[in-house]
Amino acid sequence: MKKVLLLLAEGFEEVEALTTVDYLRRMDIIVDTCSIEEKNVQGAHRITVEADKRIDEIDSIKNYDGLVIPGGMPGATNLRDDDRVIKLVKEFNQEGKILAAICAGPIVFQRVGILKDKKVTSYPGFEDDLKESVYKEDLVVQDGNIITARGPAIAVYFAIELVENLVGEKKASELRRDILLDMVENSICNKN
Repeated sequence: MKKVLLLLAEGFEEVEALTTVDYLRRMDIIVDTCSIEEKNVQGAHRITVEADKRIDEIDSIKNYDGLVIPGGMPGATNLRDDDRVIKLVKEFNQEGKILAAICAGPIVFQRVGILKDKKVTSYPGFEDDLKESVYKEDLVVQDGNIITARGPAIAVYFAIELVENLVGEKKASELRRDILLDMVENSICNKN
């Protein structure tokens, strides 16, 4: 079974984190939510969640296939400024494992120095923080093992991209059907 570590810090964007956790778990991907401080973490919109683990409990990345960084402020800067997070990101990257960040989350990867000449995207306004990259305005961008996405409304597509990378296109299509995304998209197309 595939397994992902999703990091949480005070001020995380709830929609991005929880949509990703929910949709990955629906596809039988194990997701460990991991706080950099206390197990109870308050999001940017005052929703408190209980993380599965604390970062100090992560002694090895060998059982994980990917690492996810949600956005939200100051959640993304709290993750960026934590040396334990930077160490984890470096380890995942050295192993060629999936690194995914949404919204302001790519600033963590920038601090690690892994975005040079990589295609990335982020929440509008963070382009200047990602100057070494090849910035795109696409909803979701993948370059090698790095997946980035724009923001809260894109969390569904971000999660689908992760599912496809972790367990394949068939499971990603199944998720799209199960959450009625195909129905929504068809309805929007038929209105136009």
